[in-house]
Amino acid sequence: MLNRFPLHLRSTLRRSALLIALLLPLSAMADTWHLQVGAQNGNRAHQALAFLPNEIWIHSSDSITRAFAANEIHTVTFLKPGQVRPSRLAGCPGAAPPDGRTPDFSVYDGTTACVNSGILTRDDGKTYTVVFPATGNFKLVCLAHPNMTATVHVLTPVTPLPHDQDFYDEQAERQSHDLLSDTDGSAHRHHGSNEITSGVGHIIGNGGGTQTVSTMRFMDATKVIHVGETVEWTNGEAVTSHTITFGPEPALSIQTLPSANVTTDADGARHAVMSSPSDIVHSGFITELPQDRTGLAQAPLTASATRFRVTFTGPGVYQYKCVLHDDLGMVGEIIVLP
Repeated sequence: MLNRFPLHLRSTLRRSALLIALLLPLSAMADTWHLQVGAQNGNRAHQALAFLPNEIWIHSSDSITRAFAANEIHTVTFLKPGQVRPSRLAGCPGAAPPDGRTPDFSVYDGTTACVNSGILTRDDGKTYTVVFPATGNFKLVCLAHPNMTATVHVLTPVTPLPHDQDFYDEQAERQSHDLLSDTDGSAHRHHGSNEITSGVGHIIGNGGGTQTVSTMRFMDATKVIHVGETVEWTNGEAVTSHTITFGPEPALSIQTLPSANVTTDADGARHAVMSSPSDIVHSGFITELPQDRTGLAQAPLTASATRFRVTFTGPGVYQYKCVLHDDLGMVGEIIVLP
């Protein structure tokens, strides 16, 4: 093409083309990586509470777009160094209410404001993209699940990357399969005649952080008992919280707390008495205490409840649910005979 120009202009055009190429912003050559948030089986009972995969190496100015693949809620959140972890309902300070969501295509450099997708599920049909202009190693968290973390390694543009998109696609598929298969085995537990396990789950660690997996079901969810008997629900995991709720769902802002008709037994378990299926009872969050960490105060046992008991004094069919996961099928009933 340059042969069409006079000879004295050809070298000038070549130098100009080279200069333009050198002056092109790095963003024009940046890549967008596509990753996944969460996974589930066909009936949505088994949930992989994980960033898939949970470790990636990219170049500065690259972006990562994450798709939400499960019906369980998640957030994609990068906090500022040393920032106190906010609740999933609050999100990033100063960001859009009600869940502190920052705009899609947020920019995160590890030193300024946090960025947060807000609460999303597969049903929302949305993705969330974060651009990384600066090098560094950045921790990613889900505000809905404390043990769901990942790491993003951002390298200089001249540093070779160890993996391509195909590798991460395969790794996400493999990790999802491994997590959900592991849950299949964990869900088979034996229970007493009046005992119900509220969810089953565990935590798995790797180089990128922690991945968690949970069965969002009440094990032996239906019980047949007689008037005067007590049923006990026990949280079977250290992964996520559950509730045992009879009647209408409490307002979101008070779901963590038990209803006023719930008392506490001597061993710390919460306890309610129900005489009719029309009674309204809410356990509050039934959850494990967080693991203690060196340098921080030990969490008292009274800060959480892992068991909930209900004594039934009237016959009938009492239906209950977990208000956090009933849309995933976490429901049950107690049939009380005279």
